Amino acid sequence: MFSDNKKGRDQGNATDFSRNQNKISEGTKIVGDIISEGGFRIEGTIEGTFKTTGKVVVGKSGFIQGTLECSDADFEGKFSGNLMVSNTLSLKPTAHIEGEVTVGKLAVEPGANFNASCSMKGGVKSLSKPSGQKPGQGKSA
Repeated sequence: MFSDNKKGRDQGNATDFSRNQNKISEGTKIVGDIISEGGFRIEGTIEGTFKTTGKVVVGKSGFIQGTLECSDADFEGKFSGNLMVSNTLSLKPTAHIEGEVTVGKLAVEPGANFNASCSMKGGVKSLSKPSGQKPGQGKSA
């Protein structure tokens, strides 16, 4: 009786876990390291290392200082430090980014402030083509 109900709840929570979003509200400051598998909406301040496999949305009042690693990120607020986004980084007109940035894709709307060194990962293989090789290179018998 109890085990049947527990299975139903556990299975539901497991599938909903990746869709849950954590929120750090305006007026909240967190200093330290955060590691999560869920997405975040940041309206407050984070100082430290922040790693998640989910999406991070930083609102207009949000500020992250330190290191951020995530799959996708949308910025309306501020960031200073080392930013690593494996997929897409989207910067809205109110965004202010400083530091070192590594992304898969970058979308910058007019008005965004992007003062960072940026490297794009993921598309490198499609840029290097074997046609530039000298005769006799590349294939082996």
